[in-house]
Amino acid sequence: MKKLLIHLLFILLVVGLGALIGVSNVPGTWYQSLAKPPFNPPNWIFGPVWTALYVLIGIAGARAWLTAPASARTQLWFGQMALNFLWTPAFFGAESTLLGLVVILPLLVAILAFIRISWTTDRIGALLFVPYALWVGFATLLNLSLFLLN
Repeated sequence: MKKLLIHLLFILLVVGLGALIGVSNVPGTWYQSLAKPPFNPPNWIFGPVWTALYVLIGIAGARAWLTAPASARTQLWFGQMALNFLWTPAFFGAESTLLGLVVILPLLVAILAFIRISWTTDRIGALLFVPYALWVGFATLLNLSLFLLN
């Protein structure tokens, strides 16, 4: 029962904070006015994708916490989460493609490091981060493209 509650807590906190940050930093006229690359996805896709990813991230975080709450792996999970939650205000809130890049590049490195450090101790936790790494890799390319085009 304790494991289930910790999993639910992690999922609710990650999804809840992600949603709160998202609604507090809605893309506005600044974002709409940017020149966009041809592979820019429609705006409606971001909410469902991030919700699904946040559930996976929450499960991976709970697994890391339950295994060793003070471990480097758990600290890395919290670090990447802080960078994740910082990107939206940096990009949309500050209306800065450059600041977005400054945040998203170390975020991608942290995600990949979490996968690497988890691979031998918790393969499931590592695999839960693979879709996240792919999406943030795509988001990094999109952020870079927006920076270069504008």
